[in-house]
Amino acid sequence: MKFSYPKGATPLDQNEINGLIPSGMTRQSELNELEEANILKAQQWSLTRKSNKYLSVDYLKKLHSKMFDEVWTWAGTFRKTNKNIGVDKSIIQIELKKLLDDTSYWIPQKTYDWIELGARFHHRLVSIHPFPNGNGRHSRLMTDILLLQNNQKRFSWGMGSLVDEGTLRHTYISALKKADNNDYTPLIDFVSRK
Repeated sequence: MKFSYPKGATPLDQNEINGLIPSGMTRQSELNELEEANILKAQQWSLTRKSNKYLSVDYLKKLHSKMFDEVWTWAGTFRKTNKNIGVDKSIIQIELKKLLDDTSYWIPQKTYDWIELGARFHHRLVSIHPFPNGNGRHSRLMTDILLLQNNQKRFSWGMGSLVDEGTLRHTYISALKKADNNDYTPLIDFVSRK
């Protein structure tokens, strides 16, 4: 199977590709459909229950596993290679702990309003890029969980699909890049579009 990646996506290396569970796939569209079905199950699991441990490294890993466990053998495990984005593989766990600790502080201190807090959380999680693939989808779902666990509304995420190449994905990636330079306004505008 030949893999195609939209602009801004992280390519898999051969060892990661070898972790594909279903055999006989020949088209990217088949893989996309299988991942989407797996993610829908993870959404049902995660968005319908309260948890006081959602801000933990174990929860982040479990969520990724639930999102991709029918597709990839490495679902829920941190990447073992460096990518075109993300922190060095050796400090993934450290950076995640910092993010979770910061978020646990921001919430009771009301450091940011909920939209900005969610945007900052999402950006940092995407920037750490802990898994071989699925980081954007995982970060968006995890941000929705953060909001719902605190009785806030989920983000609109631009009101469309961010998986496919197009204007919406380009706007989203551009907003993430601006957040890299500490300009969160475009990302805040994007996640709260109505």
